[in-house]
Amino acid sequence: MSRMFLRPDDVRDLVAEQWGADRRVAALDRLTGGSKKGVYRLRLDDRTTVILYVWAAGENYWPPSPAVPDDPFTDASGAELFAANHAVLTAVGVRTPDLLMLDRAGRHLQADVALVEDVGAMRLEALLEQDPAAAAAPLAALGDALRRMHMTLSPRYGRIAAIARGDAPQARGTEDIITDRALGHLDAAAARDARLADAHERITGHVRHLRNAVPAREQYGLVHGELGPDHVFVTPAGEPAMIDIEGLAYFDVEWDHAWLRMRFGDAYSALRPVGLDPHRLEFYRYAQVLSLIEGPLRIADTDFPNRRWMLDLAEWNITKALAEI
Repeated sequence: MSRMFLRPDDVRDLVAEQWGADRRVAALDRLTGGSKKGVYRLRLDDRTTVILYVWAAGENYWPPSPAVPDDPFTDASGAELFAANHAVLTAVGVRTPDLLMLDRAGRHLQADVALVEDVGAMRLEALLEQDPAAAAAPLAALGDALRRMHMTLSPRYGRIAAIARGDAPQARGTEDIITDRALGHLDAAAARDARLADAHERITGHVRHLRNAVPAREQYGLVHGELGPDHVFVTPAGEPAMIDIEGLAYFDVEWDHAWLRMRFGDAYSALRPVGLDPHRLEFYRYAQVLSLIEGPLRIADTDFPNRRWMLDLAEWNITKALAEI
């Protein structure tokens, strides 16, 4: 697939509408890291900078795959999800880049777009590596934000927008959704890797064993869905600002904490987590290992620019999945 990304002339009318005809585009830089939407830093001739999100087919590297119908985290992308989730995070006092403009009518581009505040280029991930002492305050503030999210409760699980529409089925427990999700990831990954094909029955048994230890639940917290230190920017004022929020949902908080433990490593304890069910946490952790095999192997079959990194990530998690059986 030949991908055509935005050029400064493509956003000229958008800039004129937003800031006036006397403003000019000085630069439009496509930022790395995004795989489902395009992320651009827009620089104006008065040195104003904002971030432009573009939800377009040409910006999405992910090929379609079989999905569990009631899994709220599958294909969690799009302007509708972004807008609904941004509003909820703002309401519970969680810092995320301010939403400046949302266009779902294609008035300037043949895609849904949003303009958001440019909170800078410092990710919490980089700060943890470069200056752990300086990362302590934003890390603690992130822990406070997560506790506010995880203690914002709902009797229903699912995507924010779907719950608001009354379109979030509750036919079964979240643990059964994750069982189907994990086994679907296993099936897809085993078709690409002989080691997983050979271990398919044993891995399936392990997934079911972990699921059977999980008690039922009927109350859910607000979760990010896939939060790592690369999904948090530290503003010039030292505030942690959450990004990639389209996967926000009401779900088991252990889903977030499985990601957090994996991604934050030794820094995880500084987040001071809420009380967790250890059985559900362990089950979700293993399900995410399988996800981090299937997803990277699938996107590595495309023209994604960092294919080697994805293959290495899959290999790392194949080793982890096999070691536990």
